[in-house]
Amino acid sequence: MFELAPVSLWLEDFSELKRLFDGWRAQGVTDIRSHLAEDPARLRQCSASLRVLQVNRRTLELFSADSQQHLEANLDKVFRDDRHDTAAHELAQLWDGQMEFANQTVNYALDGRRLDVLVRARILPGHEADWSRVLVSLEDNTQQLEAARRLRRSEQYARDLFEHSPVSLWVEDFSAVKNLLDGVRAQGIGDFKTFLKVHPDFVSRCMQEIRVIDVNQQTLRMFGAASKEMLLNNIGRVFRGEMHESFAEQLQDLWEGKTFQQREVVNYSLSGDAVNIHMQFSVLDSHRHDWGLVLLSLVDITARKKAEAYLEYLGKHDVLTQLRNRAFYAEELNRLTRKGPWPLSVIAIDLNGLKVVNDEQGHAAGDSMLRRVGEVLAKAVDAPACAARIGGDEFTVLLPGTEERGAYALQERIISMLELNNQFYPGQHLSLAMGIASCHSGDGVEAAINRADQAMYAEKNRYYQQKNVDRRQPHNT
Repeated sequence: MFELAPVSLWLEDFSELKRLFDGWRAQGVTDIRSHLAEDPARLRQCSASLRVLQVNRRTLELFSADSQQHLEANLDKVFRDDRHDTAAHELAQLWDGQMEFANQTVNYALDGRRLDVLVRARILPGHEADWSRVLVSLEDNTQQLEAARRLRRSEQYARDLFEHSPVSLWVEDFSAVKNLLDGVRAQGIGDFKTFLKVHPDFVSRCMQEIRVIDVNQQTLRMFGAASKEMLLNNIGRVFRGEMHESFAEQLQDLWEGKTFQQREVVNYSLSGDAVNIHMQFSVLDSHRHDWGLVLLSLVDITARKKAEAYLEYLGKHDVLTQLRNRAFYAEELNRLTRKGPWPLSVIAIDLNGLKVVNDEQGHAAGDSMLRRVGEVLAKAVDAPACAARIGGDEFTVLLPGTEERGAYALQERIISMLELNNQFYPGQHLSLAMGIASCHSGDGVEAAINRADQAMYAEKNRYYQQKNVDRRQPHNT
């Protein structure tokens, strides 16, 4: 049975070790671990005191030894390195009076292979007094432990990927949300969109049932949280405002079986700043049946949104005056021509004396005058009316749904703002020529614009006649 056992068996004599222990006890040693740690030579002394009496066939196979003599002659190659780190634990168990011990340790085959082995030793009955017969078994569990190490490395790798991902990652449990949706379906509800309109509180209830399992480090940075606990305890400050509407859309998609979703939403950092997010939502395949694990990735697109908004602003605004530009004016005029509302009034505006300022004081001075026109019109004109710079010194105000009388009232307001502006810029008088016209249908828009232009030019001519200035001779002021 010893020879044919499927595990490595060693019959050893520990009597010399017992005598060594007895001597140490007589010297007053009480803590064997500290005693061994004080002098590494003591551990080697213990190992040298053990005598191998017999090993079985499995031992020779395991350690790649030709014979027991071959193995004994190379025990220093078998018990080395990592082995010394665990030997003290085995010795301590014997020191404490135990007749057997077990320990996970490392040995080495004679061909250099590292072996993870589970060591079990037992002082055989009848030899408790002198430890002269000890049976030691070594179970090779290298493959199992290596598999466990690979699993731990894989888990750590996955954890590192999650924790240090450059995007915000959330692991959530949507199982309670699924139960609520299933409950609604069980009631015979078919039109879920109408159901949500009638029961908006259902959206809030579903949001409250979401359980956040974990978030990564980028999430904490994105939302300004010092810890995961801080973020999760303030989750209501993150998902609020517009999130209710976007989550209703998310629920609608889930109702329709879309377990993978992408959308743009707005969340909030703990400091209160809005964070534009591109969200990707996915129910993990292993939890399609209960939605127990959902992965959300959030990418901060706030900078992109600001850039898009700025580009959109540039596409519709005049950079110098901050008013609407000609492109927006043409688009808005086309929309009003098709849809109204009626009547539509137009105020055509031209800056008097810009050429003289440009020629005599430079274009920087002329630009300053144009900016001042922008300031005046921005203060005087309120939505739904809009003011636009449509040329170098030409401006137009569109007033949808406004009679001619309302346009004249706005003109008076512009003149009032203009006078106030001139008080802040003494020595550089700002003057505007304005013309007004109205129409009551799309067919009359073009004619109204022409009438407003003609009225503006007539006003402009009166200005120059009063100033005795010929615009074709700008230096003759």
